[in-house]
Amino acid sequence: MTPTLLILGATSDMARACAHRYAREGYDLMLAGRDPEALEPEAQDLRLRHGRIVTCHAFDALDTAGFAGFLDGLPHLPDSVICAVGAMGDQTESQIDPAAAARVMRANYEGPALILGLLAQKMQARDHGVLIGISSVAGDRGRASNYVYGSAKAGFTAFLSGLRNRLAKTGVQVITVKPGFVATRMTEGMDLNPRLTALPEEVAEAIWQAQRHKRDVIYVRRIWRAVMTIIRLLPEVIFKRTRL
Repeated sequence: MTPTLLILGATSDMARACAHRYAREGYDLMLAGRDPEALEPEAQDLRLRHGRIVTCHAFDALDTAGFAGFLDGLPHLPDSVICAVGAMGDQTESQIDPAAAARVMRANYEGPALILGLLAQKMQARDHGVLIGISSVAGDRGRASNYVYGSAKAGFTAFLSGLRNRLAKTGVQVITVKPGFVATRMTEGMDLNPRLTALPEEVAEAIWQAQRHKRDVIYVRRIWRAVMTIIRLLPEVIFKRTRL
């Protein structure tokens, strides 16, 4: 049978790159986002370019009460899932507005974790599947510049780790992806170091290779593993003096 991929948060640049990468490998696609009509032009391009079956579905990561209905409404349980849901938010706003902070926390942790948890249950019952969560290097250590976002990603990373441990003896694979900086619409206008900044297509290729080679945790650019190891190992007394 033709394998299928469900992409949650399918409007992002990384999600689009993943859709094309998996379509080239022969996957049919389910694209999910808050506005399925906005996904239709991309879906049509994928159909024409790759000759795959592509469907669009309404999904809101903040509407946790609607998750069960969303899954029941899919054509079938996908073979693989990429969760590209996330929202950077504004750290200054999150510091003074609890509602803004809550949206960032829910979009980056609560929603992604809960939907993948439900999918894990279904895949475990079937005894095969791949769950891929796009987390962030920001979750490796809390930094003053983005600790609300980073704390949510830290929670998501820990959730994926525990889920992977729980499912280790089943046919369900769980992959954590830490892209680092990515040249997308979200980072447009930011002064990013080219050595630390990946392209969406680079992220998509890394994700595909991680699934293919059954990897657990990947940093899209290896330099990030070294950078974040150094940051994690800094003693707190020194870390407090940094301007990260």
